[in-house]
Formats: sequence, C-alpha cells, structure tokens
Amino acid sequence: MITRIAFRNLFHDRVRLMVTLTGIVFAVVLVTVQAGLFLGFVTTISGVVDNSGADIWVTSKGVKTFDIAMPMPESKLQEVLAVPGVAEAGRMVVDFSFWKKPGGGQESIEIVAYDTHTGLGAPWNLVRGDTSRLEADDAVIMDTLYLGKLGITSMGQEVEIADSRARVMGFTQGIRSFTTSPYIFTAYSNGHRYSRFAPGQITYVLARAEQGVLPQNLALAVAQHVSNVDVFTTGQFSRTTREYWMLSTGAGAALVVAAFLGLVVGMVVVAQTLYATTMDHLPEFATLKAMGAPDGYILRILLVQALISAVLGYALGMSVCLVIVTATAVSDVSILLPWQLATGMFVMTLFMCVSASVISIRKVLHIDPAVVFKGR
Repeated sequence: MITRIAFRNLFHDRVRLMVTLTGIVFAVVLVTVQAGLFLGFVTTISGVVDNSGADIWVTSKGVKTFDIAMPMPESKLQEVLAVPGVAEAGRMVVDFSFWKKPGGGQESIEIVAYDTHTGLGAPWNLVRGDTSRLEADDAVIMDTLYLGKLGITSMGQEVEIADSRARVMGFTQGIRSFTTSPYIFTAYSNGHRYSRFAPGQITYVLARAEQGVLPQNLALAVAQHVSNVDVFTTGQFSRTTREYWMLSTGAGAALVVAAFLGLVVGMVVVAQTLYATTMDHLPEFATLKAMGAPDGYILRILLVQALISAVLGYALGMSVCLVIVTATAVSDVSILLPWQLATGMFVMTLFMCVSASVISIRKVLHIDPAVVFKGR
C-alpha cells in the first residue's frame, strides 16, 4: 500500500516528475563525469611511470613531476648499477619537443627515450609494430589517439622532430598525455637528437631490484650510494607526479568544486520538486491522518517517494554517463567509470533524494487532520 501511494503521488503529475528526474539526472551526470575525469586524469598523469616496469626512479634533485625535470650526468647510471641489489638499470630522456607535420604545421610533443635493451619505460598497449623496431635509426612509436593531431596516416611515414628526421614505426592505443603534448617513444640513442639535452645528459635512471629485494629498501640503498639525486620507488614517483598536477596546479580542485556544485544544484532542484509534490497532496496525507495513520506511516510514504525518484533518476543519469564514457573512449580525454564510482554514485543519489525529502516531512507530520473537512 505504501509503495502504491508513493507511485501515485509521483506519477499523478508527470510534468513535475520529469522536472524532479531532470534535477537528479543533472546531478548524477555532472558529478559522475567530473569524478570520472578526475580518475582519468590521475591515471593519465602517471601512466608512463606506472607502466614503466621499474622498481625505482633516480632523478635530479627537487623533481616534482615526471614531465618536468632537470638533466643529470649519464654517469649516474653506472653509480646505480654498482649498488648491491640492483638487477638492471636503464637511462631515460624526457623532454618537450616540436613535431613538424607532413602536411605542414607543427605540434608540441613529449619525447620519451629509453634504453630498449632493458625495456624499462617502454610503451605499452601496442596495436601495430613492436618495440624491436625502435632499434632502427630514427624510429618512433606514437598513439593512435593523436594520428589526426600529428598528421599521420600510415606506418612508416616520415616526419621531423626538432629538425631531425623520424619515422613512425609503431602505434599504441590509449596512452594519453595530461599535458596535451602526445608522448612519442623512441630509443635512448635518439633522445638527444630529438630533445634539448646534450649528449651525456639524462633525465632519469630506472632500475629493477634483484629478486627478494624490496623496492623501498633498494631506494634507500641507492640514495646512500649515489650523491646529489632523489630516489623514488615507482609508487612514490607516481604519487608525486599526480599530486603536482592535481594539487599544485589547481586542476584537481576545479574538478572537485564543479562536482560539488552539481550536487548542490541537483539537491536544490530535487528538494523543490519533492516539496511541491508533497504540498499538492496535503489533503490526501491529512485524510490518512484523520483515518488514524501514524506519523511513521506517512514518513515511509515520503521516503519511498524519494527512493523511487532516486532509482529512476540514477538509471537515466547512468545511461547518459555510459554514452559519454563510450564517446570519449577514442578521444584524448579519458573519463573512467569503474564499478566503485558507479556504486558510490548510487549511494550518493539515494542520500541526495532522501535528504531533499526531509524538507517536506515537517510540514506533513504537523498537518491538522481537520483540513480534510475545512478544504484546502
């Protein structure tokens, strides 16, 4: 009976119901998309670090993010290799450069040049070609998401990077760049041709620990044996990079504020429409009270109305979100929608609707049953 009354109250005025659902859908979509963008940015920001295969990263002093670092002497590689517990280590050069498109014009790119014999820092998600092709002089690998941006139409196509010839010899899928400058992977031997760093300068040393050696213990050992460097485990360097871009630059705060505003606006719209729906049915609630219905019975009707609105609004909102996530899967903007986020949004929607219904509860519980006989 409670559910039936709640359904009739909601569907009696379909226009008002649509307004209610619109508010819920707006809040669900905005908060979910903003949260998905946040997760996508976090994943993108530290993508190269997380997929490097290294246990520790050795950097110059004061590095705060993977994308921006001062060079250090190439001799640091030998110092790292001399530390007990290091199984193998490789060099990496990371720098922003310019890509001259075959049809004219240029774009900013980010060079990632690594030691191919170790595989530490290699590209992942390869869909065409393989990393062995980087052994060829001037070979590079890029992501298919940036084919149009960089003017590439086929594998083997020649371009210019920093006034030096390069050939696209492989493609990855889904390696995005947070800085909007696409990652271009190449062998370490090409790193100095395509970057501003002079021969003998490197950006990072990546190392893998021997079996049984914990990464944090190896990081401490390297820090003790190698001077004038910072040493991070991969997890630490990943967090440092994410914190720099999401906190220091304010990008993360902007996403959080936008999500919060969406929630507030959604709650206001839902509260107004649920309150108006309740006010329209005050005589019916007064009739129930005149017939002896306890306050708890009335309260359950209001809560069921809120829950029905929440479920319908959530279903519609998530449908819209899935369309958006699918549409952006092939773009350079990553929106993630893991099941944990979807579940959290369902709980948030229930909370939003139930909280909004509280506004009308006081009015209903204090209604005088005599209003049935007095008229509205």
